[in-house]
Amino acid sequence: MTSVGLGFFPLDRQLELWDKHWSEGLVKEAVWLSGAIPSFEQAEETFARIGHITMSDSTIWRRVEKWGEGFKELEKERQQAANQIAQLGAVGAAKVKSAQRLGVGMDGAKIHIRQEGWKELKVGCVFEIEVRCIFDPDTQERLEQDHALNHTYLAHLGGPEQFGEMMWAAAQQRDWDNHYETQVIGDGAAWIWNLTNLHFYDSQQTLDYYHATEHLTKAADLLYPSQPQAAQRWLNKYETRLFQGHADQIATTLAQAATGQTQRHKDLRTEADYFRTHQRRMQYLEIREEGYPIGSGMVESEAKQFKARFCDPGMRWSRDGAERLIPIRAAIMSHQFDALWPAVYNSPPN
Repeated sequence: MTSVGLGFFPLDRQLELWDKHWSEGLVKEAVWLSGAIPSFEQAEETFARIGHITMSDSTIWRRVEKWGEGFKELEKERQQAANQIAQLGAVGAAKVKSAQRLGVGMDGAKIHIRQEGWKELKVGCVFEIEVRCIFDPDTQERLEQDHALNHTYLAHLGGPEQFGEMMWAAAQQRDWDNHYETQVIGDGAAWIWNLTNLHFYDSQQTLDYYHATEHLTKAADLLYPSQPQAAQRWLNKYETRLFQGHADQIATTLAQAATGQTQRHKDLRTEADYFRTHQRRMQYLEIREEGYPIGSGMVESEAKQFKARFCDPGMRWSRDGAERLIPIRAAIMSHQFDALWPAVYNSPPN
């Protein structure tokens, strides 16, 4: 209840809440909560406990159903604006290039869609790269280390083509083409590097170091399946070579060991192909010395944050429901929700 007799609670007046009319302020908080915490039920509990407001989870869901469409439309408008920016840049006067570095990261996460099963949610971020001095407690020295800052997050439930357009548009919004130095970082998924070659072909390409070491660990276990100590010695030796940029040596070693026809030898050939295919993206010592990150933690963290909202036990989404909430979640994670809300709320009805 929002009133007693003919009076109103002070919070009702503050939120301009009368009878069953939900003010813009309350609608905004309902939509924000829906994307910020793990479920609509918890959003309902938060309103009741903190705001002493009765708004059911189904009512909150209906707010998302309405305003989530606005966030989707705003994403389309931003893509169109990015295209216009690029076209104007192609015919306009040359801009002074920025010395600030920008990066792009891409990854994938699985969410369950009703009647479709587990589907890949492609996630990406655009970020600034800045080298800062940090104190190393082991060496007691100050070291320069790269940091990814000021992230813009986005996600797409669907194929790589449209996601690539979204990533390119987000990069253009950050003035990507007017930066001297840019980077793309990701794991070994082919779609990531296909999109990179299409949209970000002149950027520094880096395969996430920790994914590479996972493949190296698998290779060690394949080489020494019943000798864990020998596998660890091999891993220690070749991990150093991997960091130094000698992925080609690793590929050759694994290919030479893959001489039989057993499944283990076939798996060794697969690992050899992995290191050979990506060797130019594995120049880690050089990349680190040039002040670029070698790990994709910024986008892997993003994937985990999306999974935290969409993959709680038992969660099953309709495709429309997920697609309405995804841009809301992305806006919150990018710290852009408040800035985007007026355009979404005041957009003309479809």
